[in-house]
Amino acid sequence: MKIAVSLAATALLLVPATPALAHDRPNQLSMRGADVSTLPRALDLGATFYDARGRRANPYEILKQAGVNYVRLRVWNNPTSGYNNKAEVVQQVREAKKHGLKVLIDFHYSDTWADPGKQFVPAAWAGHDLAQLQKDVYDYTYDVCKATRPDSVQIGNEINTGMLWPQGQVTNSDFGPLASLLKAGYDATKACSKHTQVMIHTANAGSLGAARWFYDGIAAQGVKWDITALSYYCMWHGDQANLATVLGDVRTRYGKPAVIAETAYPYTTDNYDHLENIITSAAPCDGIPATPQGQAQEFSQVQDTARSAGALGVFYWEPTWTAIDGNGWDSEDIENSGNAWENMATFDDHGRINPYVVWRR
Repeated sequence: MKIAVSLAATALLLVPATPALAHDRPNQLSMRGADVSTLPRALDLGATFYDARGRRANPYEILKQAGVNYVRLRVWNNPTSGYNNKAEVVQQVREAKKHGLKVLIDFHYSDTWADPGKQFVPAAWAGHDLAQLQKDVYDYTYDVCKATRPDSVQIGNEINTGMLWPQGQVTNSDFGPLASLLKAGYDATKACSKHTQVMIHTANAGSLGAARWFYDGIAAQGVKWDITALSYYCMWHGDQANLATVLGDVRTRYGKPAVIAETAYPYTTDNYDHLENIITSAAPCDGIPATPQGQAQEFSQVQDTARSAGALGVFYWEPTWTAIDGNGWDSEDIENSGNAWENMATFDDHGRINPYVVWRR
């Protein structure tokens, strides 16, 4: 997911080592996920969360009651903010698992946001050649995996044209350098735990051509992965008929399950801090209003589309990221940078969950 100025961003089924296609388990979303990466900072700042009846409760339990069975947590190598690093993620994994939730670790391989517009090498890896970066990726992935024991991992975040630029950037459709890094991440994950599922994640679930170009490219280089992950935001990625086409195509073309790793929709046009919201339209997609009911309608339709296309599941991006002072988007200035996404959260400005939003099988 892109942030700020460039911010473009209860069945517990374990997918087998060679994942079966979704038609083997029809009409079911086994990954009903929520990315709650900013939640520890919010809680440290005193944020409180309330269930649909207005009762204060643990946010993990509130999400679980709404149907969530999986959390997605990004990990940065050494962020200035001190959040989303290995130590913080380890603590968050423990909390999530205490509430019976599965865990997807989202490796950015950066000290800050990685997305289609930027893939900054961590400061500790600066100047490393491709061979050294392969070792860096392997060692870091293995280390975090051992510490967190996740159910799934992403090797990179929205890596449409590669990661760890410039060494791992795809130039002139040469996927070789990127492939070597993805293989290192896959091998490290499987060495850590053969049961941990490896996702490879790109943005723009609205483009069949982009998906084929990327996944054909890495497949031709012998890259292995278990689940194809795509971001879908209707404001940028088109209608859901096209989404169904892309999901169905990548599922059958590569013989692997697919998942929507990110999606979201506004529940209001109001802004609750000093940073303007990214999505300001009163009806961003298909005439669906930016209201609590509209947010639920759009999310329900995305889930229905994913289910009908045979996808494994859908992850909502940052449902708990409300406008708490000091929980800004910028990892280098978390105190003052503000949040341009709070109207996309599923909790309102008072911390109460949208009672209409449900993660459904």
